[in-house]
Amino acid sequence: MAKEDNQKPLDTATFQRVQKWYVLALLAIAVTVIVAQILIQSHLNSQLNDSRIINVAGRQRAYSQKLVKEVLLFQSVSKDINVRNSYASEIKQVLALWKEAHQSLQLENSSLGVSKKASTNITLLFNDITPHHTAMINAANKILQLKSSDSLANNKQLNILLENEKVFLKKMDAIVNTYDALSKEKLQSLKQKEYLLLAFSLLILLLEVLFIFRPLSFQIKKTISKLLESQKKSENDAKEIKHLFQEKEKSLEALKDLNFVIDNAALFASTRKNESIVFISKKFLELLKIDTIDYRKSLSETLTNDLGQQQYLRELFTSKRASIRSEEIEILSHAGEKLWLDMSIIPMHQSSLEQNMLILCSDITQRKKTQQKIEQLTKENYEESIKQKQLQASQIVEGQEEERKRIAKDIHDGIGQMLTALKFNIESINLEDKDKSAEKISYLKNLTSDLIRGVRTATFNLTPPELSDHGIFPALQKMTTELAKLTGENILFENKASKNIRFDSLAETNIYRVTQEAINNAIKYGKSNYILVTINYNNKILSVTITDDGVGFDPELVSKKPKNNSEGGMGLFFMKERISYINGRLFINSILGEGTRITINYSLNNTNETYE
Repeated sequence: MAKEDNQKPLDTATFQRVQKWYVLALLAIAVTVIVAQILIQSHLNSQLNDSRIINVAGRQRAYSQKLVKEVLLFQSVSKDINVRNSYASEIKQVLALWKEAHQSLQLENSSLGVSKKASTNITLLFNDITPHHTAMINAANKILQLKSSDSLANNKQLNILLENEKVFLKKMDAIVNTYDALSKEKLQSLKQKEYLLLAFSLLILLLEVLFIFRPLSFQIKKTISKLLESQKKSENDAKEIKHLFQEKEKSLEALKDLNFVIDNAALFASTRKNESIVFISKKFLELLKIDTIDYRKSLSETLTNDLGQQQYLRELFTSKRASIRSEEIEILSHAGEKLWLDMSIIPMHQSSLEQNMLILCSDITQRKKTQQKIEQLTKENYEESIKQKQLQASQIVEGQEEERKRIAKDIHDGIGQMLTALKFNIESINLEDKDKSAEKISYLKNLTSDLIRGVRTATFNLTPPELSDHGIFPALQKMTTELAKLTGENILFENKASKNIRFDSLAETNIYRVTQEAINNAIKYGKSNYILVTINYNNKILSVTITDDGVGFDPELVSKKPKNNSEGGMGLFFMKERISYINGRLFINSILGEGTRITINYSLNNTNETYE
């Protein structure tokens, strides 16, 4: 005993010493890892900034080349004022971007993501390239200010631009290469620091093996030997108490079964090995509507009158098992009532090694009936949903067919008739009769203009090029202008958005078609003095409003019309379908005799909008 008392303080001191060194070693490794991560993150941020700088510097070459290209194109066009203005606008835009990027690189500001302190060598390179940059900008500005007729002055400025461009490109290459060399130097420095940290970490691990894990392994061996001795002693003690524990377990099992029955005293029964009834609760008998128990019958015969169910229950009650089994079982009682029972069959082993069964049940008939009703309703709702989708699909197909018929009618009645008239008039021209020929040629010119206008109208109605090229704002403005010319109606357009925003092509197409349908309905049925189309963009929500002061209508009456009714019902249906397809919202507000307001709202929270 004295030896063991002396050993305990020694073991405790050893473990405390090992624990102290182990914690210190872990702290050292943690500090090494943290320092390494700080260096790596710092270098990654620096590399990201270097990549931005190299990207901006590389774009300077592209801007300079684009500037020269646009100036050459500007000078090549001398008569067309509109084209010259377009090139002049493009040159000004390139100059602005070029100057901004150059200032960001030279002055080290963050307007283009450049936040790196330049070295002295790079500063000297920028001082060297700046005169050429300034000369090119001044030459481009002078070319824009000079008249196209002053060819001598234009050529002079163009020569200045071209001469400085060569020098600028060469010096910009030197700047990019210098930035790249600085980045490589940083990377090499980081590698050296990482190697030092790695060597330090490996040294700590080596020291842990020598001064922590090795002494600790010796101590663990001693401890394990002591545990083995204690295990042998425990096995001997376990054999002595095993018999007592078995007797205690039998008593506890009996008490457990009794407590379980008492706590769940509802629907329960007990049977012997041959399925004869030992006991059945009063509530069980009330559920089965049995007044007196016939102990000559088995439990399965008592529960149900169905032979198949009796056979299944007999197999459940008589089969040997070591664990509790639970099932949901449907039975047909002797009273002719269908019942659902949640049945738990619990085996009970007696001292005689015979296995009896304790059956605990819960009445889940009402729950099953409710579940069946829910399944029936779910099936009916699903079938109704399928029918609704089929109806919508057929309505969409009908709408597409109506649109094709309308386009075919417009082509046949308009363009087709004009082509026929054109053909007949050409065939009727008699070159010998000059007066009538000149008269017919004049008529043919007017007819050809009408034909071209008709083709443009049909093409515009099918697919407006402005929608795919420039977006929803210019497309709606073009549509209102064209419809005002073609119909003679007073159709106005108001754009309250500060910028031209591009959206998803599907959203733009559906918003355009719904707006077109709303304007056509106002023209066809509204009898209004004006139609106003307003666009607004605020808080990530695009709003398009179509307002007229016409006769108005009752939205509820229109929505109740058959979908094949051509007087407005089908148009409103497709407007709602299109807007719901892009997760937008459509609001219709109309008052008889006062006018109609239709509002389209489209949220851009899940859309990547772009600006032009």
